Amino acid sequence: MSTSSSPVTRKRDSGDKIKYVSANPYPWPFDGALQRENTALIVIDMQTDFCGKGGYIDLLGYDISLTRACIEPIQSVLSAFREHAMTVFHTREGHRPDLADLPDNKRWRSRRTASGVGIGDLGPCGRVLVRGQRGWDIIPELRPREGEPIVDKPGKGSFCATDLELMLRQRGLRNLVLTGITTDVCVHTTMREANDRGFECLILSDCCAATDRGNHEAALKMVTMQQGVFGAVSDSRALLDAL
Repeated sequence: MSTSSSPVTRKRDSGDKIKYVSANPYPWPFDGALQRENTALIVIDMQTDFCGKGGYIDLLGYDISLTRACIEPIQSVLSAFREHAMTVFHTREGHRPDLADLPDNKRWRSRRTASGVGIGDLGPCGRVLVRGQRGWDIIPELRPREGEPIVDKPGKGSFCATDLELMLRQRGLRNLVLTGITTDVCVHTTMREANDRGFECLILSDCCAATDRGNHEAALKMVTMQQGVFGAVSDSRALLDAL
């Protein structure tokens, strides 16, 4: 999805400078209030289970090169946010070791594969999507720094059964830059949840990925419908130019 790489700047009536990121279907954020104090990066589920050899996605038979394609662009954005002392959150999907937070239908569905190995079962990277296991951890290329909050979630969305919203409100953060995997599932669910809560969302097309290219493109297109029903779509270059 193409976006201009030039940041858009205007002036408030008071003379204060406002800045936008070039995005589709509107320059983001909607009011030009792109500030260090109110903007956060969320890196969603960049875990071995979703983009590493022997992880859950690999066991499902998908090509993990697709989900790994966003690693380098995310690194660039992550470095910029750190350089500007802007807030960064990371998320991990996973379940308690006793699986008390794992719905029966989710586990049943996860086992309907050729390998028969599903969530909670032992795989090459430990128990699949279980907290504390090697596959559950964030990949070394995007390892969180000390002080960057990690949100551990049992489901697809980052707000369900977590304290993410509380932390965002406490910090006065309202502009959310969404990255990670997968575009059509965890990233999209998080974006929808955030939008319903009044957060202003931007998804970066090259900083997220899916196990199917068509699903990735469709998920991005959905965001742009109805003049930006869930927010806006841009890319890492446009955001970096604006920052």
